[in-house]
Amino acid sequence: MKKLLAAAVAACVVTPAIAQVIVTIDYRPPETVQRVAIPVNPAENRLKVLIISGRNSYEHDWTGVNNMLRTMMQDTKRFDVRVTQDFDNGTLETLKGYDVVLLNYSSRWNYADPVQHVWSDSAFKALYQYVREGGGLVAYHSSFTWGRDIPEYKKLIGAAMEPGSSRRAPPGAFPVHLVDRTHPITAGMREFVWTYNDDMYTNMAMDPEAKIHVLATAHDSAAAYDPKLTGPKYPAAAYTPEKLKAMKGIDADHPQVWTADYGKGRVFSITLGHDEVSLHFQPLQTLILRGTEWAATGKVTLPVLEEAKDYPVK
Repeated sequence: MKKLLAAAVAACVVTPAIAQVIVTIDYRPPETVQRVAIPVNPAENRLKVLIISGRNSYEHDWTGVNNMLRTMMQDTKRFDVRVTQDFDNGTLETLKGYDVVLLNYSSRWNYADPVQHVWSDSAFKALYQYVREGGGLVAYHSSFTWGRDIPEYKKLIGAAMEPGSSRRAPPGAFPVHLVDRTHPITAGMREFVWTYNDDMYTNMAMDPEAKIHVLATAHDSAAAYDPKLTGPKYPAAAYTPEKLKAMKGIDADHPQVWTADYGKGRVFSITLGHDEVSLHFQPLQTLILRGTEWAATGKVTLPVLEEAKDYPVK
């Protein structure tokens, strides 16, 4: 018995182990899964986009918007998009890995909240330095609802909503007037495009040092405040004809889309894009996609989408 056991042990020692066969299958997950789980092919050399998010007001579905922005950009095959929900201690080293940064962030759950959740001083400085040194920036929608008390941030994005003077016109559908259609972002687009289920920011406090170049405006009409149209958020007593007449900027045009230089970097600011509904429409998609490409490169190669194309008016 002992001899048999010894022989078995010896056989184990001298006999080379047979390599385990790894079974593989020819399978790739559906495209919807690939968008989330699989990075794009590095050989495609896409522009790298970082969406900075993580907090927003109760009326903004920021996670849904982030997902839609990411899918919309990835589908062009021009962008490789990542999202971070934690920029509290962001660094310049992190930002330098991207061609353009898109801000979809507000600092409080409710505009009346006295305390803001702001990034660290070092994170702000990293963002400023990134753009100054040539990084691209897209300031998106709710980016303008905070930062009025942070001078350099306000200068970076060009404007901020100011309590007591700025207002949000009754939300809904409204035409956006492209006042400069020679710029690479808007070239080939029709003069007026529509946005839907959106916010019109009016009377924003524009930063005098930002030197913005306005691409598009919207008209804040007194007629839009008719209580039959606005609903309970705009009480009739607060918007009587007399009070409307006294409102600064009523029946006037207000900047909604603009560009600016910040050091060596390019900034594309767009106040539009309230939610996933507004992002379903091609004029807004065109502005966001082409504006992001311009901020990253200074050039635009992406086409104007069909519903935003200019057309002859007979």
